[in-house]
Amino acid sequence: MLKLSRRTLVAVGAAAATLAAAIVASPASAAPAAPAAPAAAQASVGKVVGYFAEWGVYQRNYQVKNIETSGSAAKLTHINYAFGNVTNGACAIGDAYADYQKTYDAAGSVSGVADTWDQPLAGSFNQLKELKAKHPGLKVIWSFGGWTWSGGFAQAAANPTAFANSCYNLVNDPRWAGVFDGIDIDWEYPNSCGLSCDSSGAAAYKNVMAALRAKFGSAKLVTSAITADGTSGGKIDAADYAGAAQYVNWFNVMTYDYFGGFTPAGPTAPHSPLTSYTGIPIPGFYSDAAIQKLKSKGIASNKLLLGIGFYGRGWTGVTQSAPGGTATGPAAATYEAGIEDYKVLKTKCPTTGTIAGTAYAKCGSDWWSYDTPSTIAGKVSYAKAQGLGGAMFWELSGDTSNGELITAVAK
Repeated sequence: MLKLSRRTLVAVGAAAATLAAAIVASPASAAPAAPAAPAAAQASVGKVVGYFAEWGVYQRNYQVKNIETSGSAAKLTHINYAFGNVTNGACAIGDAYADYQKTYDAAGSVSGVADTWDQPLAGSFNQLKELKAKHPGLKVIWSFGGWTWSGGFAQAAANPTAFANSCYNLVNDPRWAGVFDGIDIDWEYPNSCGLSCDSSGAAAYKNVMAALRAKFGSAKLVTSAITADGTSGGKIDAADYAGAAQYVNWFNVMTYDYFGGFTPAGPTAPHSPLTSYTGIPIPGFYSDAAIQKLKSKGIASNKLLLGIGFYGRGWTGVTQSAPGGTATGPAAATYEAGIEDYKVLKTKCPTTGTIAGTAYAKCGSDWWSYDTPSTIAGKVSYAKAQGLGGAMFWELSGDTSNGELITAVAK
């Protein structure tokens, strides 16, 4: 998930189909206790899960209606609404105004009907309800935590049952009945470090997920965004993800943000490599390493969704075109240095090369890495060859107005 406005800093984070097929899938051994997702139209890759950023309705001006007008709604199986807060050992509202108070005129509304001042539900929650009415198979999941708000999970883990009860009551609040089909937990990172460090112990994550499943029951979805750190002794090894697998419908594996301008001097490297490559700065920081590590722990392939970023990470002060160059800092960008949407980068800094199943671009003294429709096609081929449950991406507003990237994911 990117730091601040994105999902993860080091979420640890397109290969040709022939490469994807050559990577041997390990057997799935975890017997799933959680139910399958409710029936919905699925792409060939399986589930297509896209995050909608709560704060995007402000400066980014990306509203729920944009999911419809871009053609994305018809391609999604699930939307993860990000984020709810985790504080005082409980799930909590992240932004009341954006969530359920902001009103929309007819032009901005999914239904084409203006909100009224006295209607019981407004905001993005009501817009999501309208979107679901147009797409009955579409499911919406409320995601809690994220990079900024994961510090609250330590207190939540101290009393998992109380935490689960609070989350259930919030997700199923009568004011927004019918909006949410489940909960997504984005804890960065259990028994490890993200923005802050957690020392809850290796069993804490499993205990939290078990409590959530017990409270939400089999009728609701329980999912989780997890680290993609494939290194030995890294974040995957720090918590009992295999033990938690029986309680989740699936894991959203954050296979992006491996490298970026958060190491200002470089070396430049693709932030979402599918495979390793000669000169990779940290062995094990690539997507396939994470997927294979998770599978080796006994997690069923179909419970793993491959993560894709709809954005790039970049540096400035770079003279070398190929990866591995030095830099002077993160590249300038629209909202936050070092991070830029695909829809901007595709014309601002077009790709000049590919490596490890993803793309990079050198323009002037800037160097960026990001996925394109072509590299996403390779990642989809990999996900299918590995028997994964589908793909998820962060996040919808990074795509073009006609949904170039989600179209590649959902083919």
